[in-house]
Amino acid sequence: MYNKGLLYSFKYAFEGIYYGLKYNRNLRLHFIAAILVIIASIYFKVNAFEMGILGVMILLVICTEMINTAIEEMVDLIISEHRQQAKIAKDVSAGMVLLAALGSIIVGFLVFVPHILKLLR
Repeated sequence: MYNKGLLYSFKYAFEGIYYGLKYNRNLRLHFIAAILVIIASIYFKVNAFEMGILGVMILLVICTEMINTAIEEMVDLIISEHRQQAKIAKDVSAGMVLLAALGSIIVGFLVFVPHILKLLR
């Protein structure tokens, strides 16, 4: 019985990822950016440590976008009228994604710029 519950947990998790990708444009953009970063890391032959850092940043951005989506959906479910508290919740969760994305861009520059400069020499 435990394994059935575990399988259902994975099923629901994949349904959540599918929902996010189907209905959230920003999540799709983050996934596309992640694929491009992975392709670039293969092209530039980044080392395992750099790839690990890039992987953590990719997961951070995608997870924050999914948390943002969950918060926005819950706020919309609970609050039907415009309220300042709902706006704050949505704005703070969007800010979380923005900070994660900006941090990942900085990390991307730190990882890729030396490889690009080496290629240009």
